[in-house]
Amino acid sequence: MGKEVTVVIPNYNGIAFLKGCLEALLNQEPGTPDFHVLVVDNGSSDGSLELLREEFPGVEVEALPENTGFCHAVNVGIQKARTPYVILLNNDTRVDAGFIRALYEAMEKRPEAFSVSARMLMWDRPELMDDGGDRYCVLGWACARGKGRDAGKYDKPAEVFSACAGAAIYRRQAFEQIGLFDEEHFAYLEDLDIGWRAKIYGWRNFYEPRAKVVHYGSASSGSRYNEWKTSLAAANNVYVAGKNMPLLQWILNLPFLILGSAIKLLFFCRKGMGGIYLKGLGKGIRKLASKAGRAHRIRFRAEFFKNYLAIQGQLYLNLIRILKKT
Repeated sequence: MGKEVTVVIPNYNGIAFLKGCLEALLNQEPGTPDFHVLVVDNGSSDGSLELLREEFPGVEVEALPENTGFCHAVNVGIQKARTPYVILLNNDTRVDAGFIRALYEAMEKRPEAFSVSARMLMWDRPELMDDGGDRYCVLGWACARGKGRDAGKYDKPAEVFSACAGAAIYRRQAFEQIGLFDEEHFAYLEDLDIGWRAKIYGWRNFYEPRAKVVHYGSASSGSRYNEWKTSLAAANNVYVAGKNMPLLQWILNLPFLILGSAIKLLFFCRKGMGGIYLKGLGKGIRKLASKAGRAHRIRFRAEFFKNYLAIQGQLYLNLIRILKKT
């Protein structure tokens, strides 16, 4: 039997974490499906390539000449994969010995699943959740399910709006139908976008608590909130809603999206980054209106009408879940 899973790890100057990430990944429990590891390096200059060559000769490396962003890196990995499933894994993680097997089994028993998100735990406080799949609501807010809360409360499988691409498994065949990650994102919300797109096509996304991984978090950008991340996330927030909603749904949700943006603006003003956030929204509008942005819009298809209704219902329900912190 050939390999079942390709693990794609995008890396950019991640030498501080890469060795630990690979050592844990390569130490999977007996009974784990055969898997292949592919590191896509985004033009690192910190010795990452030398580390891989000297200490992990069995790991395949695709070395890109420059930093092309998360989306392009994982797309390269997905296109090179020849297995039924692809796991995307951040370099600043350490997985449990049962990680691959748990994700694989979760997909095998759900033929309707596009993705399954892992149980991501905080690096320095692994009793707390970092991400249990992503939520998205009618206010245009995306959030990591369970972030900062007791991990014991997230011990059951669940359906989520989208998987967190920092540690998730995807059905490779589905990419042939819905397309790859949208490289206009560069980084941030690209996993929400592709999970949303999959839902439009009728696929579903899940969370599997048995697939445990600790995540350092914000290792590339340096902190949870900074000017670069705030600007890019704000732009992509506009872009992801604009490209996935047909006109009627956009009109229906516009008052909620305006309210959600106003609340976020107040939040970032208190952090001294209100202007950065507003400029990010402007970038998002321009991106959506650009030639590339228009080309990536998901055209409405009547055959998917019931899927749009289901998504709209989840946007309302997720607002309640986010406010209740469930």
